[in-house]
Amino acid sequence: MLLILFKSVIIGALTGFGVGAGAARMFHAPGIQGMGAFRTLGELNACEGDPISHFSFGLGFFFNSWASVVAAGALTQDIDHRVIPNWAVAALMVKNNSVEDTLHNPKKMAIAGGIIGAIVVGFLNTTATAVPSSIQTVAVSVLVPAATLLINYVMPVTFWLAALDAGKRSGVWGTIWGGLAQVIMGNAVPGVVLGILIGKGVDDGGWNKVTKMLLIAVIVLFTLSAFFRGTDLQLINQLGMNTPGWLESLHGIFEIN
Repeated sequence: MLLILFKSVIIGALTGFGVGAGAARMFHAPGIQGMGAFRTLGELNACEGDPISHFSFGLGFFFNSWASVVAAGALTQDIDHRVIPNWAVAALMVKNNSVEDTLHNPKKMAIAGGIIGAIVVGFLNTTATAVPSSIQTVAVSVLVPAATLLINYVMPVTFWLAALDAGKRSGVWGTIWGGLAQVIMGNAVPGVVLGILIGKGVDDGGWNKVTKMLLIAVIVLFTLSAFFRGTDLQLINQLGMNTPGWLESLHGIFEIN
């Protein structure tokens, strides 16, 4: 138990340090390279610098992650993307509500993230180890399906509603790319987030070089993702059409079939 705790604290501290600094650096892009996900940036902004909102947002995903680690013995990405950065901001904002001095400060976020990461990962791993195997079996059959429903159904709808709320253009692009992401990737969240970025980018600066390059990059990304996942072959088969031989040969080169 002590060995697991020791290793977990080290891993959590290093992870939290990088996550905290990376999330803060994203607010200084493009002048400074960040290390985070777009959804992390959007969710941090959605809490609008309110420490209670940051803490409660991270708390919801903490329980989901706790259930997953107890049931399956694996930490989810929510720990990195949602729990650590939001709790780090909440801790910093206890004495200072200025986002410039807290959320946007890579040094402070790195330190706070390291401390939060050490505590969170240490707690999750030690409690998961202490739980009897009989309870883990129950958790696998009950909690994991619930977490899957949250990720596959609740989160896509939440992000889609956020896209509609962000404006007409963001709503349209979010709906388009979200639908394509659902078909290609099985989850609409990445597409909705990219749609929001495109829509808000056009709202703020019009169809400039940056927004055009972003749109082209998204199109290329989705095209390659659809090809390597074999979505094109599945679509042709579902339409009751014959698959072209050259397309099957092309997929055969990359061992898609």
